[in-house]
Amino acid sequence: MHLRALEIFCDVVSRRSFSQAARENGMSQSAVSQAVHQLETELGVQLLDRSKRPFVVTAEGKVYYDGCRKLLRRWRALIDDVRTLHEEVSGRVHVASIYSVGLSHINTVVQRFMMRYPKANVRVEYQHPDRVYRLVEDDRVDIGLVSYPRASRQIKVTPWREETMVAVLAPNHPLVASPWIEANDLEGRAMVGFDRDLKIRQEIDRELAARDIHVDIVMEFDNIETIKRAVEINAGLSLLPAPTVVREVAAGSLVARPLANLSLTRPLGMIRRAGGTLSATARRFVQFLSEQSQVASIPGLKTASVLLARTGQPASGVLE
Repeated sequence: MHLRALEIFCDVVSRRSFSQAARENGMSQSAVSQAVHQLETELGVQLLDRSKRPFVVTAEGKVYYDGCRKLLRRWRALIDDVRTLHEEVSGRVHVASIYSVGLSHINTVVQRFMMRYPKANVRVEYQHPDRVYRLVEDDRVDIGLVSYPRASRQIKVTPWREETMVAVLAPNHPLVASPWIEANDLEGRAMVGFDRDLKIRQEIDRELAARDIHVDIVMEFDNIETIKRAVEINAGLSLLPAPTVVREVAAGSLVARPLANLSLTRPLGMIRRAGGTLSATARRFVQFLSEQSQVASIPGLKTASVLLARTGQPASGVLE
C-alpha cells in the first residue's frame, strides 16, 4: 500500500469526484478508479458505494479517510521539515479564501511567494466564508483567509490587516463632486448593500444607526464583486473596503471617496485548525503573508483623506 494511493483516495473523497481527482493528479479516471479499487481489495472492505450517484462514502471509508488525511499531513510535514534543513521550501500549501480577499490580495502574494520559493506549491480556492471555516475545521486546508475572523475551540485566529472602508460611487453619481462623504450625505440615499447575515453588513448597519442615518437598501448581495457591478450601473452607492475597488477606480468605472465621520474598517485574519500542525512550507507562507502589509492604494484617496484631516473633522483613516 503506497502513500500515493492514499493521496488519490483522499482527493476523490474531498472532491466528491473521480474525474476531478484524476485531473488534479494528472491521471486518467480509470487509473484513479483502479487505485481506489486496489485499496479496497487490500483492506477487504468497501470504501465507496458506487451503486449510488453520486457515490457515497461508506462508514469504513469515512474512518479510513480521516486517518489517511492525518497520516498524509504528518508525512508532508516531515518531508518539508527535512527539506527545510537545506533551506529548500518545496512543500504544498492549501489555502481557502473568501472571494474578495483572494481577488484583491492573495493572487499577488502567491506570485511573490512562488518567485522567492519556486519549488513550493500553493493552491488557493475561493469559497463562501462559512465554507472556509468548515474546510479549516475539517483539516482539509492549511489556512483560511476571512474577514471579521472569529476564534473557537476548533479555530485559531491570527490577525492580518485592517482595511479602510470608503464610499464607492458610479462616476455620474451626484456625490462624486464632493472630496469626501459625510454621514449626513448618506441620509435617504439608495445603497447597494451586503446580505443581512454577513458581519460586514451588520457593522455598517450598526455604525449608521449610531448616527441615526437611514439609507434605502435597493439591492443586497453576498459578495463584493456583484455589489461593484450594481454600483457601476448607478443602482446606488456602497461602502466597501478600499483595496477591493483599486482596479475599478484605476479604470474609471468607479469612484472612491473617504468617509468623514464613519469609523468603518474591515479586519482580515488568518484562521487555522486549533491543535493542528503546519508544515514547514505552510509556516513559511504564513510568515510571508504576515510580512505583506503593503496594499494597493487608490490615487487621490490619500490626498483627500489628508485634506479631510486638516479641516478638523474626523477621518476614517488613510489607505497606503
